[in-house]
Amino acid sequence: MKNIAIIPARGGSKRLPEKNIKLLDGLPLLSFSILYAQANSKIIDEVYVSTDDENIKKIALEYGAKVIDRPESISGDFEPTVSALKHVLQSIDSDVENVFLLQATNPIRPENLLKDTFEIYQKENCTSLFTVSRNHKKFGKIIDQKFIPYNYKIGQRSQDLDPLYFENGLLYITKAALILENIIISEDAFPYEIDHIFANVDIDTQEDFDYAKYLYHKHIKP
Repeated sequence: MKNIAIIPARGGSKRLPEKNIKLLDGLPLLSFSILYAQANSKIIDEVYVSTDDENIKKIALEYGAKVIDRPESISGDFEPTVSALKHVLQSIDSDVENVFLLQATNPIRPENLLKDTFEIYQKENCTSLFTVSRNHKKFGKIIDQKFIPYNYKIGQRSQDLDPLYFENGLLYITKAALILENIIISEDAFPYEIDHIFANVDIDTQEDFDYAKYLYHKHIKP
């Protein structure tokens, strides 16, 4: 039974054209996730990129990933990620047990993240695992033009907030059988908490990319 990494990278981004192959420190954004998976070859048996774009396909092949051509029918703006993952599993002739989802728009991950999460995934006998980070902001709702605090009371210090967490997109591990049922995060999924400078980065706009570039040169490359 194999463990595979899948990197969905379609070419039709409207807010940031060609975002998956924009250069960060001279490297295509997509390459960071490919190289990360390859650096964990003791766990990851094969690395696949799912794309509908010839330029992305070319770069993926140059960096040693296998490419699955994604049909137009599952390449639209509103198509869920699980469709691409499921299509990869249905397209390859392999007996896959676990799928590692690495998003190209979350390019920087802690070096040991994949190893550490997979150890917990196995130890806890999980069907899925995903990374989360703690929120430190004060949220509220606006109802009838009034602000209603959601996770705090007016005047409460931010350090005293009840903890809330967000799905940061850095890493997902899921049983292949679940993905074939259109599920990435199961009801009993293990939420792996991580505090990392790139946990707040998901590149969808030019501003996101500029921020990622700033963080990379300030905290990662040195």
